[in-house]
Amino acid sequence: MAVSGHHRWPEQVIRGGHAAAAPANVKGDVMLRVEDQIVRHVRTACGDVAYSEVGSGPPLLIGGWWCSHLALNWEDPLFRAYLSRLADRFTVIRYDQPGRGLSGAAGYPLDLEGEITVTAEIVEALGVERFAVVGASSGAAVAAGLAARLPDRVHRLVLYGAFARGSDIAPESARRAMVNAISAHWGLGSRLLADVFVPGADNTERERFAQFQRLSATAEQAARSLAAAYELDATEHLAAVAAPTTVLHRRDDRAVPFALGVDVARRVRRATLVELHGEDHFPWRGDATAVADATLRGLGHPVRSRPAPPGPEAVTDREREILRLVADGLTDAQIGERLTLSPHTVHRHIANARTKLGVRSRAAAAAAIGRDRPDRIG
Repeated sequence: MAVSGHHRWPEQVIRGGHAAAAPANVKGDVMLRVEDQIVRHVRTACGDVAYSEVGSGPPLLIGGWWCSHLALNWEDPLFRAYLSRLADRFTVIRYDQPGRGLSGAAGYPLDLEGEITVTAEIVEALGVERFAVVGASSGAAVAAGLAARLPDRVHRLVLYGAFARGSDIAPESARRAMVNAISAHWGLGSRLLADVFVPGADNTERERFAQFQRLSATAEQAARSLAAAYELDATEHLAAVAAPTTVLHRRDDRAVPFALGVDVARRVRRATLVELHGEDHFPWRGDATAVADATLRGLGHPVRSRPAPPGPEAVTDREREILRLVADGLTDAQIGERLTLSPHTVHRHIANARTKLGVRSRAAAAAAIGRDRPDRIG
């Protein structure tokens, strides 16, 4: 594939969003640090593209997320922990599409075919001959299209939280209402999206994610990106994929229903569907280690299965009592005052319950206990 007009720009290391000198990567059991990400730029026919490489091993290409931003995503410890797990086995290549994140303005509007073309140009410019691809959410359509276009170079494909047609995500009226809400009031729209994308988060985490969205995209950019996702149709690309493919989907995903992941797996030859537990859409939230391990297995790297958490039946009566108060919105101090416990003891009970339930947040633990009982919360 001949592509002309590419050149790499000077590299940057992102430390809190600022350029700095490049240190060595920290991998293995130690999570990659903010300063371990080196951001470079390459030109494509559509414009300047920012990309980064972390880790070591064979190349693994991962496309952009919703409101993708190489620097802001990398500052999230949960995101880095998830990527660190993959970077221990692969050189992980990420990028922001033209007009998003750290990339320059797009020279022309990008539809699905345009995004596939730009991604193919990035791979060509970096000199990557044979590689694996991970595509998540709307990025799964681009990943499938790239695998279909470059069958001799994409040797493994993992699709997470994927859908074949964006119109299947929600009824037309709901899709239109969400796009309109973002266009009219990005503050409100970003909070509505936080409710969908990070349902297990507490109020502080949701507000932090809403702020991330507003920092990474303008209202116009966000509305345009969401509308484009709703218009995606990857059915032909999925049918043309020849690489061994693993489709990962969380059973209770609030943003993209599990049934759409099943549909994707049925459309891809040689596809394996892996059902994961959880409701968060982003793979680095919830049980992110389970998602990373399933991804590694899909990429051909055997990973020993971890023992499943004990489950709701292992949660003690005291822990259940505390989680019900968490569901009522009480803080550790307020719960301690009501039950005559120290805030530290309350925090320990919640942490123990989270471990038994296999969830990361106190809100998710309270919700799990509510679902487990006939007299559920709410």
